[in-house]
Amino acid sequence: MTGTTQNEAFDAVDIIRVKRDRGTLTPAQIDWTIDAYTRGVIADEQMAALNMAILLNGMDRAEIARWTAAMIASGERMDFSSLRRPDGGVKATTDKHSTGGVGDKITLPLAPLVAVFGVAVPQLSGRGLGHTGGTLDKLEAIPGWRAALSNDEMMAQLQDVGAVICAAGAGLAPADKKLYALRDVTGTVEAIPLIASSIMSKKIAEGTGSLVLDVKVGSGAFMKDLAQARELAQTMVALGKDAGVNTVALLTNMDTPLGLTAGNAIEVEESVEVLSGGGPRDVVELTVRLAQEMLVCAGVHDADPAAALKDGRAMDVWNRMIEAQGGDPRATLPVAKESETIYATTSGVVAELDALSVGVAAWRLGAGRARKEDVVQAGAGVRLHAKPGDRISAGDPLMTLLTDTPERFARATEVLSGAVVIDQAGSVAAQPLILDRIA
Repeated sequence: MTGTTQNEAFDAVDIIRVKRDRGTLTPAQIDWTIDAYTRGVIADEQMAALNMAILLNGMDRAEIARWTAAMIASGERMDFSSLRRPDGGVKATTDKHSTGGVGDKITLPLAPLVAVFGVAVPQLSGRGLGHTGGTLDKLEAIPGWRAALSNDEMMAQLQDVGAVICAAGAGLAPADKKLYALRDVTGTVEAIPLIASSIMSKKIAEGTGSLVLDVKVGSGAFMKDLAQARELAQTMVALGKDAGVNTVALLTNMDTPLGLTAGNAIEVEESVEVLSGGGPRDVVELTVRLAQEMLVCAGVHDADPAAALKDGRAMDVWNRMIEAQGGDPRATLPVAKESETIYATTSGVVAELDALSVGVAAWRLGAGRARKEDVVQAGAGVRLHAKPGDRISAGDPLMTLLTDTPERFARATEVLSGAVVIDQAGSVAAQPLILDRIA
């Protein structure tokens, strides 16, 4: 396919040349490009060339906004205006999106926690690919739980329970699905205009009234550089506000995994600990802070999310949310058949624990997938016994590797070589979890 027919408004090659030569695409050119690619008029190799030109030469704010709007227009938009408060008014909706990290199970305790305060949380989530885990993979470790809900089921659960975590339907921004797959195999995933429009087209089409973005920065994150992460956050916040969605972003540290687990069932287990009023300090801190931001964005200013974690209200909503989707919140979670522990060889204070290494190890153990069609092991992953700032002695356990297939241990152990740095002098400065706020 050449990218041009007698009945088309533009020629794909001309569009490519505009961005190749650092020009600005018109709204009409952008609308046609997204529509024509979705229809198959623009060939993959042509869109790949355009994506590379965008990666190298960028887009201005108006171009990114129009590109996002065109992707939204490629599919359906959800509408939550039928959700009602007890007084008959429209129930506010809020959502959170994380750019992905290692041990990032925050969505699990966060959605029910925010719902405690009468705000509806429609959390459309995805599956993991590579070293970052997927929320749906974690929840599918719960016996009976199902990710696929119809729009009617989703609306009913939001009205009744107040929170839903489920798979996004194929009708939301279908252009994005096609574009993302192409970016993944052409080295153009890193283009900030394309990342921002990919995330925000789905979130705006989802129909939420407000949105809090958790933009991860560090070794285990998609964005390694703080300046780039800030640019991405600013771009996405602007896109949200331009579309009438009250949007805020937090930049959060992903040099070290969140919590003490990276996997599926073990992250559910840790999330339940948080909902029970315990759990690792960093997971609790980020869950509470994101809940505060989501609630303020939704117009709730007097809530105390920390108290709702401690007194069981968030756990009550969690149980109802899991049951509504066919899961048994009290069922025993899958446990890996095999385990292997890595021990400290020196004494001191843990100075570094590389998030990327832990994420790749969990992936190699079977907790993640290399291709979308791969099956994940529910019980596989890495359980951490020490984090930066912890004092340890030689012979203490550092982490336990979990899998059903012990032949995976060697490759997982290989990637963890050098992942833990122990300072024998014993003085390590604490790293902040929240690096910046963009509003």
